[in-house]
Amino acid sequence: MKLRPFSFQIEPAAIDDLYQRLDMTRWPDEIPGGRWDYGIPLDFMREMMTYWRHEFDWGAFERSMQAYPNYITEIDGMDIHFIHVKSSGKNPIPLLIAHGWPSTFYEMLELIPYLTNPGPSGGSAEVSFDLIIPSLPGHGFSGIPLRSGFEDRQAGELLMKLMTELGYERFGAHGYDIGASILGLMCLDHPERFIGYHTTSPGNPSPYVDPTSKLSDEEIAFLDYQKQWYREEGGYAHILGTRPQTAAYGLHDSPVALAAFILEKWHYWTSPDDDRVWRHFSKELLIANVSIYWLTQSINASNRYYYEGAHTRWPGPGEASPVPHGVTLNAQRNERPPREYVERLFPNVIYWEDMRSGGHFIAAEQPASIAAQIAAFFKKLRND
Repeated sequence: MKLRPFSFQIEPAAIDDLYQRLDMTRWPDEIPGGRWDYGIPLDFMREMMTYWRHEFDWGAFERSMQAYPNYITEIDGMDIHFIHVKSSGKNPIPLLIAHGWPSTFYEMLELIPYLTNPGPSGGSAEVSFDLIIPSLPGHGFSGIPLRSGFEDRQAGELLMKLMTELGYERFGAHGYDIGASILGLMCLDHPERFIGYHTTSPGNPSPYVDPTSKLSDEEIAFLDYQKQWYREEGGYAHILGTRPQTAAYGLHDSPVALAAFILEKWHYWTSPDDDRVWRHFSKELLIANVSIYWLTQSINASNRYYYEGAHTRWPGPGEASPVPHGVTLNAQRNERPPREYVERLFPNVIYWEDMRSGGHFIAAEQPASIAAQIAAFFKKLRND
């Protein structure tokens, strides 16, 4: 494995180009009083873009990424970027953490001290972790797959080879969203490699449900709500699942379009009744995440996963994983499947906790709480 240290240096010309584009923004009109009903509001975007243009600290952004060991390695012709942080504890558990969409490895940085050195933060020193936090292929600093049909299972194979080359024959995992999809499929394909798998997206990937199967009332209610959610919120997924290249021109060329596209999801998938998402995340974190997509020009590659999902071999009849499974539920109704639904794919659920708070990006929103959930799951595994 061609492993090499990675240090990202932002070119001044790239910032100058960004600022010029922000200064030249042609702002759209807006229905008076429309607010979030029509999408992301004009005053919200003006405030966030003013912050990006005049207040965002690029030096602090670079230092926050460089505070941990970053690496790049080539696997099957693709560059994979990852952070690798060793624990200070005894007998640490290797833990692969996969981020979601539209997000990057950056949202997971605040988990690091809680998981690698839990004692000072009030955690149990009995369980600590060596962390491997990659940029998923097509996201952030990893390579961009420029071939048709690159999908979740292929991404999982690259991550499995990464863990092998790092010397981890068995390891734990945590993920959500696309990260959960990739990790869940890895648990199906390579169950012997996993110590255990924890997620805050327990319905992803979805289990196979035979049309003749009898579903519980709770499962029926959950699936009905999923359909309603998709009708109301899933327009982006339909566009990206059918014509991602058309959307790419605006997202790739306009920083305001890119930021609106990403920040809308962080708002609606966190607390749609609260019109200022920075009450849940700092403006720095929100803009840092957008900046990674902008600087690496990776939004089109990340969006293509929706289109390439048609090529993914999703769980089929009778397919299930024996990997010990841990679930932490957030407060988002569409991410709260009943336990019997999850157990169709992961019958070995040994940990099930309902936080009744937080949104889709809960690891960034409540890092101490999610780190405690991850540690509690693996502690239970170790004690059992």
